[in-house]
Amino acid sequence: MKRSSTLLPQAKLRGLLLVGSFCLLGGSAAQAQNIDEGKSAQQLYAATCAACHKNPAVLAKGRFRATLVPFLQDHYTTGMSEAWALAGYLASVDAGPPRAKKPGAGKKRPPAAPSAQQN
Repeated sequence: MKRSSTLLPQAKLRGLLLVGSFCLLGGSAAQAQNIDEGKSAQQLYAATCAACHKNPAVLAKGRFRATLVPFLQDHYTTGMSEAWALAGYLASVDAGPPRAKKPGAGKKRPPAAPSAQQN
């Protein structure tokens, strides 16, 4: 009695290997796309910031561009050039340094003394 093999016949195995090698060699690798590429700084702001920050003039708050870029790149843009463009835009519309709180602004005033002319 002839023993039957549980493995694929050699012809099917060769065909499967041939198809697999074509898939590996012929298939192109997926290329990552920069979705922010080609957008102006105003478009970047509108797409990534405007939903929460209505006024771009207060976002830079007197900061240097070089300190904004790493934060913007990590959190809001897809590349270094986009982060620099957005930081430049924010710096160009910057409202100036953050306003210092007036001394005693957080303190409550004592209640006014009742007037002596009550009837």
